[in-house]
Amino acid sequence: MKILIIDDDAIDRESMIRAIKGANFETDISEVQGASEASMLIKLISFDVILLDYNLSSSTGLELLQLLKSESLKESTAVIMVSASTDNDIALECIKAGAQDFLIKTEINAFRLQRAILNAQARTKLEENLRHSFQKAKELAEHDNLTGLTNRYYFDEVLRNEIKQHETMNKKLGLLLIDLDHFKFVNDNHGHDTGDQLLIEVVKRLARTLRNNELFSRLGGDELAITLKGIESPEAAKRVAERLLGSMQEPFEVGNLNLDISASIGIALYPDDAKNEKELLKFADIALFRSKELGRNQYSCFKRQMQEEFLSEFTIENQLKEALKDNSFYMDYQPIISSVDGAVIGAEALIRLKIDGQPLGPNVFIPIAEKSRLIVQIGNWAVRSAIQQLSIWNQDREKPLLMGINISPIQLSNQLVQLIKDCLIEFKVEPGLLELELTETALLTQRKATSEVIHSLSELGCRISLDDFGTGFSSISHLHSFPIDTVKIDRSLMPSSTSTNEISKLLNGLITLLKTIETKVVAEGVESKLDFDTCVNMEVDMIQGYFIGKPMHPNDFQTKFLHNDYMIEASDSQLQN
Repeated sequence: MKILIIDDDAIDRESMIRAIKGANFETDISEVQGASEASMLIKLISFDVILLDYNLSSSTGLELLQLLKSESLKESTAVIMVSASTDNDIALECIKAGAQDFLIKTEINAFRLQRAILNAQARTKLEENLRHSFQKAKELAEHDNLTGLTNRYYFDEVLRNEIKQHETMNKKLGLLLIDLDHFKFVNDNHGHDTGDQLLIEVVKRLARTLRNNELFSRLGGDELAITLKGIESPEAAKRVAERLLGSMQEPFEVGNLNLDISASIGIALYPDDAKNEKELLKFADIALFRSKELGRNQYSCFKRQMQEEFLSEFTIENQLKEALKDNSFYMDYQPIISSVDGAVIGAEALIRLKIDGQPLGPNVFIPIAEKSRLIVQIGNWAVRSAIQQLSIWNQDREKPLLMGINISPIQLSNQLVQLIKDCLIEFKVEPGLLELELTETALLTQRKATSEVIHSLSELGCRISLDDFGTGFSSISHLHSFPIDTVKIDRSLMPSSTSTNEISKLLNGLITLLKTIETKVVAEGVESKLDFDTCVNMEVDMIQGYFIGKPMHPNDFQTKFLHNDYMIEASDSQLQN
């Protein structure tokens, strides 16, 4: 056992040495008079026990104890303070300062010193174990056990402190929120073990692109966060984001799989964008949402306009939820006529909503409903309402009407197939009277799953219609890859929509092609006599648009188009609306 005695009184040191030797310890005893000697010796030798005088001439024993603990004293070294004083307050003060025991010099003998040393060593060991347990618990509390990154709790604490530090700095604090694109697909198709291993590999690769002063945290799931301290400008944060995205270009090897995965990043800065840590996190999240909205695998910097748009969408989303609860949605119906005889042969069901008496356009609320997936409930309600209305209209009709129903890509699932089956049975409607209208976006989303659902609906007997053909992703390949019965030509190809003479040639060629492959053609957006006559002359099958009639309440539709044997001819010159 190595013991160090620190006392500036030679007689007291000799007394303690005799007591130690009388205690039958196998010891190696060193002795010094003051603080500077003690500091030097402790750096060279690892002592098991230190006997430290409370009253040193150069400095107090407490001051030396605090200095030694802050510099070079090992956690396993037991410290026993010794003093001529019998004041209990002094003894308590020494224990609070970190000493393991306190002895009065006049009471030191071999027995008491032996017991004090053993007790002090035992307490030191217990304290060391407690510190290690606390440190381990702290590590578990502050770190993610899968990736080893700091967790949300630690991230929140550090971010709060970093905000305070940057209050007085003339520099910026950057926050990057990172979310892996389509990570759920990996978990669903390859299992959570593969997903976990992929996340570990992603973190390793991202970490290699970082410096040493960034805080890298896992906030939960596949959401990661990086803080950039003391940056000069937004460009510094952008450069880090570019490095992160660049590092993910190569596939990740997980087991025997090569997995391609990208990430979306949102960036916000303090104090440019936010006043506190909560705002900084919220605005980075809004920027992350924008990155995903723009197609993923990119970064976006927060802009004030994003918050306004986010709040607007949030408000509308809540209004949609309330509308579902209150059954506030309603349906309008737009007539579709035959180009052969001008007779009404069907209608397109169009969902509508009013908020506080003011109409909220489908072009506004449908995209938000799709983002929030409320479109599933809303769409299911629309399907049921349209089929029920068709049943009512067709009760006494010799020639039944068709009903066009718009279907969102988000709705395409086996649950939709079952819903339509149930509604057809409940309302006694033939499946061939339903024309389910899809945009080409639906055909591009999750191709295999989408194809299976569309084929199931076709096998059920429903007609499949391709809407807005001639815009966006229009592709002839979709006409033979999917069971498309009808194509609705977009209004942008109508003569009244453009002054270009070439549009009529394009329209004619498109109609000829579609009729060649025996696909029914509907011209929508027919708004003028010119549009109407052009479509009749080009022999489209059906016509729809404001020239025939605007979307209207089912009672108005019935009065105008069903009670009076409505018919329009190409020679008519009066606008029908």
